[in-house]
Amino acid sequence: MVLVDTTVWVDFFGDRPERHVVALQELIEEDDDLCLCGVILAEVLQGVRFDSDYRKAKDYLDALIFLPMHQATFLRAAKIYRSLRKKGITIRKPVDCMIASVAIEHDIWLLHNNRDFDQIAKHSKLKIMKVKKSTK
Repeated sequence: MVLVDTTVWVDFFGDRPERHVVALQELIEEDDDLCLCGVILAEVLQGVRFDSDYRKAKDYLDALIFLPMHQATFLRAAKIYRSLRKKGITIRKPVDCMIASVAIEHDIWLLHNNRDFDQIAKHSKLKIMKVKKSTK
């Protein structure tokens, strides 16, 4: 199972040929179990401008595995944020700690395009998917 972050979905729905999008497309072709959580669902859909695109994105995301977020998820997110801040690392969007917490809770990989997740992974049990370098 792979939790796919908002940063990847935005580029995927925008048809951007980025390497994390290629990695997502490979996961889709391989019929891997793709997941999302409430935070990712809200972030992706709130950024969609047009109703027709909203419906398409929602329909696509509805087919994915939805991982719930419990009180323990939010407590772990706060702990991640605080522990990094004590080390002098500030996560730009605390919601990323919530997403990381979901991935840690379910012991699954996270596919992302956000340097804050790299910092979180260095100092926690977050497992991030490595994407292939571009051949350009």
